Amino acid sequence: MGKANRIIYIITAFLIAYAGTFCMCAQQRNDKVLNRPYADLRRWHLGFSVGINTLDLQFTHNGFITESGETWFMEQPSFSPGFCVNGLFDLRLNNYFSLRLSPGMYFGNRVVKMRNTSGTEKEQQNIKSTMLVLPVDVKFASLRYHNVRPYLTAGAMAVYDVAKKRNRDPIKLSSSDFMLTIGFGCDVYLPYFKFCPEIKFCFGLSDMVQHKRPDLTDDPDRMKFTNSLTKATQQMVVMTFYFE
Repeated sequence: MGKANRIIYIITAFLIAYAGTFCMCAQQRNDKVLNRPYADLRRWHLGFSVGINTLDLQFTHNGFITESGETWFMEQPSFSPGFCVNGLFDLRLNNYFSLRLSPGMYFGNRVVKMRNTSGTEKEQQNIKSTMLVLPVDVKFASLRYHNVRPYLTAGAMAVYDVAKKRNRDPIKLSSSDFMLTIGFGCDVYLPYFKFCPEIKFCFGLSDMVQHKRPDLTDDPDRMKFTNSLTKATQQMVVMTFYFE
């Protein structure tokens, strides 16, 4: 996910700074007082989250040549921020591990640009998404230090896009996907709840391109984009703020 490096660095720096501010404020008030000291001993607890996301598509081309001798390439050169909201069910397994289920919805948009090899022709397509997601993660948390506790997560996520797709879009994506996820965050213990900023990276396993396009059999000028693709996989970077 090379072209996402800049946004990953920005989000990571923001998360570290944000969590650090909370930690400093909590410890400056009273370094000996533990907020919610028994919060992690409950068998299970509920929560919710809000956050932002960026959606990315990674294209694999096959070098298809049209009747006019053109070869077309697709790319997503920039990112559009999206919004996400999730519920949370957390099941404690032991002092370090917990199982987390966080169903929710992701809203986002991708702008895909198409160009031929000579660069004389360019087109673009907006792909809007409204995704129902079902992430299942294993959370590994370190020992608590005062009112903070960093953690790592790893898991999987089922995704189903309920956004309506226009039949004659140049590129048409499948609705369902399955993604592997990895992330990190920090539990910040406040007097009345636990605040958890988290960054998660999601990697799709499915080819999202619908290669069979009977709606475009009479329109080779649009079908050339689908014919030029071997596959396209989606990736996401999600920054989430949990309230537990």
